[in-house]
Amino acid sequence: MSETILKVQGVSKRFGGLQALSDVGIEIRKGQVYGLIGPNGAGKTTFFNVITGLYIPDAGSFELGGQPYKPSAVHLVAKAGIARTFQNIRLFAEMTALENVMVGRHVRTHSGLIGAVLRTGGFKREEIEITERARQLLEYVGIGKYADYKARTLSYGDQRRLEIARALATDPKLIALDEPAAGMNATEKVVLRELIDRIRRDGRTILLIEHDVKLVMGLCDRVTVLDYGKQIAEGTPADVQKNEKVIEAYLGTGGH
Repeated sequence: MSETILKVQGVSKRFGGLQALSDVGIEIRKGQVYGLIGPNGAGKTTFFNVITGLYIPDAGSFELGGQPYKPSAVHLVAKAGIARTFQNIRLFAEMTALENVMVGRHVRTHSGLIGAVLRTGGFKREEIEITERARQLLEYVGIGKYADYKARTLSYGDQRRLEIARALATDPKLIALDEPAAGMNATEKVVLRELIDRIRRDGRTILLIEHDVKLVMGLCDRVTVLDYGKQIAEGTPADVQKNEKVIEAYLGTGGH
């Protein structure tokens, strides 16, 4: 049996009088692309934000790579080994593509503030290594030629790929993609799918929230479906598509 990367159980979250999540859990194994889908308002983004430390859950247990972790802050979750992208692109617009990826890589540095201030030999060596790794990742996602371009000058699809490169720079156990195909045209989606496939083939584990059901069903090994904050189905894409609750709540509505 393959190694469990992320195991989340019993997650609940309330906002005032709204019960956004009720006893939700998932288990993702190493090398899987795991999909999270559901109609608008189903709780997908809330669950995603809980896992990645943006929201504090009211209840739930969390394990990453077999070790408990507390999703109490985004930077702590990143250090634990979960890197995420955002539905609304969050790049440093005035920094170059290379610099954006280097920012992600600094999560794994060791020199610290004193080393940076004093420009120690260890700090300089680490900066060279960070720069080289950032260039490799830009090549990996297919935008190496834009390394010295400001992030704001890149096309929409290339900005999405830059976000993925920055997430990969943290050497995550799990990379969590929040609607990466949102706003993309058909050609850009093909490129995105090829990139996600490549990341999977290279042994990475991916959690994918996506409105494009066709993309999810074509990419994912397993899928969880939420509706009104509750888990209504979990299984292979083929099993989920045949589930009557899913057909009623999501797939049968013409595509939320």
